[in-house]
This record gives sequence, structure tokens and C-alpha cells, in this order.
Amino acid sequence: MNTAADRRVRVAVVGAGFGGLGVAIALKRAGHHDFVVLDKAPGIGGVWRDNTYPGAACDVPASLYSYSFGPRYPWSRRYAPQAEILDYLRSCVAAHGLGPHLRLGEEVVEAVFDEERLLWRLRTAAGKTIEAEVFVAACGQLNRPVVPRIPGAERFTGHAFHSARWDHGHDLRGRRVAVVGTGASALQIVPAIADEVAHLTVFQRSAPYVVPKWDRRLRSSRRLPRPVRDLRHKAARLGWWLFNESLVSGLTRRWPTAGLTRRGSQAQLSKQLTDPVLRARLTPTTAVGCKRVGISSTYYPALQRPDVTLVTEPITELTETAIHTADGLRHEVDTIVYATGFATTDFLSPLRVRGRRGAELSRLWSEGARAHLGMTVPGFPNLFLVYGPHTNIGAGSAVYMIESQIRYIKAAVLELAKGELAYLEVRPEVAEAFDAEMTRRTRRSVWATCTSWYRHASGRVTNNWPGQTAEYRRRTARLNLADFRSPLPHQRRP
Repeated sequence: MNTAADRRVRVAVVGAGFGGLGVAIALKRAGHHDFVVLDKAPGIGGVWRDNTYPGAACDVPASLYSYSFGPRYPWSRRYAPQAEILDYLRSCVAAHGLGPHLRLGEEVVEAVFDEERLLWRLRTAAGKTIEAEVFVAACGQLNRPVVPRIPGAERFTGHAFHSARWDHGHDLRGRRVAVVGTGASALQIVPAIADEVAHLTVFQRSAPYVVPKWDRRLRSSRRLPRPVRDLRHKAARLGWWLFNESLVSGLTRRWPTAGLTRRGSQAQLSKQLTDPVLRARLTPTTAVGCKRVGISSTYYPALQRPDVTLVTEPITELTETAIHTADGLRHEVDTIVYATGFATTDFLSPLRVRGRRGAELSRLWSEGARAHLGMTVPGFPNLFLVYGPHTNIGAGSAVYMIESQIRYIKAAVLELAKGELAYLEVRPEVAEAFDAEMTRRTRRSVWATCTSWYRHASGRVTNNWPGQTAEYRRRTARLNLADFRSPLPHQRRP
């Protein structure tokens, strides 16, 4: 054991979701075994470990929302449910022998770059120290649930919890349940629990666009020859990728392709809702795509049930047994489910990260996170982000974007492993040029037209990539050493 640390490794990865596990698999496949993957939770999976609410499933087809290099998984449906996605990730861990590299239940609270020894020192909540030449932060964007501050919340005597922290010990049968929020999670929760509760009240701040979910059961292909199975999988993956790529221009350049989404949502509204008043209240007033578009074929029918009420007036306060709204009405409930999303623009928080000269990343990002290609930050040598700023997409698979980052990070690790460079630190002028480009392009995107989890409080669109995923794949295909400051290895101190 190293006297200065509990562990010394070449690469330390924080986060055991799709991003962190993907980096670990890539390193292992490249013959690098000197790494650890740390996660504060006792299990792997990230958002697919945390979000176990009724109806939880992916809204991207499983053939695209999976690793291109992962083992073939027998998905039961086109849109995989949460339990299957988590099982898929576990199968990836087993198939690639990642078990010995996992450090689960170890929360990293601070990461500091040691300028004398030119390495990262990570400190855990338990007081352990891990030293690493390369620090990969794969914390994701959807890991810190947000519960709105509502006056009187402390007086509520019923049961309340966030959808990402579902209380499975709380029986909903026969209860008066409130779902606050109408985002992606709520669209899945509402139809899943409507049959179970005595009465369901859905509180909507703004109506989302909801398009049909073309879900279906998948027949087993185990009897088919392996080449045929692989061909079918690749064809499905390519088809869904092309479909989503065709929709991107409607979001990033506000081209007429956005009309396809609008018409799909309007057609579903007209077909599934017979009540004209309810239909009007569920008709979006924002530009299509400025907020995440929902995918569901069961949400609208659930809201038409006699035991389900849609409330569109703002919530003003909570009392012991009710939610009060601006119109003066009192809505009696005994259970509140907050489907109110995550602190998406606070990248890496609450992890404290300090780079050269003690620079704190949270202070540098006070007006919104920024990183070259969403991965590297000036002043923070050998730090690489996965699913960082400007790497989320409005249409398509986040896993596809993450794979682009994984390849880039692997290339950096391989370059450093040659021993010819002490570290890689992106040049300020390179990062500034990229940030200026992102600012210019996102300003003309649909995401700049309304408030959403894509935008920082400063008004900057910080989360989304303003182009097609093919462009991002192309721009991250090669590690350009000219973009980095790269001192010689003799400058590293023991």
C-alpha cells in the first residue's frame, strides 16, 4: 500500500452508470487494468439504479440505448423497462470482469490536483485517499433530485418523496395521491399507478408535448444463427439512429422538421382526448422541443379517468392534509410524489474539484458549466468528464454520445501511458473558442426559447449539444494533442 494514499492507480473513475462503466470496459479491452470505479451507492447503474418508480422505462429503443460493444441482451420490449436496463449493465460488468475494479459505497467528496507530483488525490467520505494520474468524472446529469420549496411543506402530515427515491414500503392502494410535475417520469408514473390509488391528482405547470410510444414485445431470436441476430440488431440500431438524427435540425436550427413532432403530439391529443376542455389544458404553448418531448401512449387516457384530476393552477402552499392552489382550491391528498426532475446544470456537485493553483471548478462554473467537447477544462490537467456540459441531446441516445467520449478518453489514457507526456491540459484558447461556438449555436436553438433543465439560471444553455450526434462523433474521433498543454514526463516529481 502506498504510504501517501490508501490506493494508487493510473485511472480513477467516479460514477458507475453507463458512462463510468463504459470507460472501464474500454480500458479493460485496451489491456489497461490499473483503474478503479468508485460510486457512492452500494450498486451499479446510476439513474437506472435510482429510478425504480412504477412504469420506469427508457424512452429510447434498447437497440440504440446500449453499448455497441456490450454483450447482446434478450430485451423483452422495444423500449426496455428499468429492471432490464439495470440487469443489462450488470451483465456488462460480469462479461468484462469489472468486479475487482469496483469500489461501491465509497463516495468521493473531494478531488485535488497535486501540482508537485502531477496527480489527482481523491478523498472519500470515509476519509480514504486514492491517488490517480487520470481522474474521470462520470457523475452524469440526472443524479441529484430536486424537490421544490413549497410554503408549508413542513406541516404536511402525509407521506412525500421524490420519484427518484421511490418508497416501495409505502402502499399506494386506496390513497389520495398527488403527482407534482409532468415531465418524463410523471408520464410513466401516472398511468402505472392510476388503477391502484383511490384518487390521483396531477399538478401541471406547463403542458408537455407527448408523442406516441411505438412500443411492442420483441420475439426471441435465440434460434436464429448468430450472424442473422447480429445483422438484425445492427439494422435496428442504424434505423433508430437515422430517425433521431433526422429530428435534430428541428431543435438546433428550428427547421420545419419540428413540425413532425408537433403534428404527432396534436394527433394523439385529438385521438385520445374527447373532452375539449381537458384537451385545451393539455395543449402545449411553448415551442416544440424547448423542453424534453414526452413519449407515451397511455398518459392522456389516464388523465381522462373519473378518478384522476388535472390541476393547472400554481401550487401556493401545503397544509396538514392538502395542497392549495392559486385559485383558492384545496386538494386533499395523503401522499405526494415529486416528479420534479434533477439539478442538471450543477455538474459534479456536490463533489469539490480543485485544479492547478487551487482553482475551484464550482466557482469557474458559477455562470454555467463549460468544457472543451464537454470533457476537458483549462487548469484541470488529466481531468476528463463523461456526459458533461453540451453533451446531452434533444433526440437520440445519450449512450451513443457517451461512447464518443469513451473513445476520446481511452485515446488520452493510451497516450499518457506511453510515458512521453506528464499530463494533458486543454489550452485556454481552445476551450474558449469551443465555448463561444456553443453559445452562438445554442442561442439560435429552440432550447433558448423557454426555461428548462437544459438551461442554467444565468440563461445559458449548458447541457445540450447543438448539432447531430454524427458531428460530435466526428469531432471526438481523434485526440488532437495540439489542443493540449503537455509537459514532458521528467517534470513529474516522485
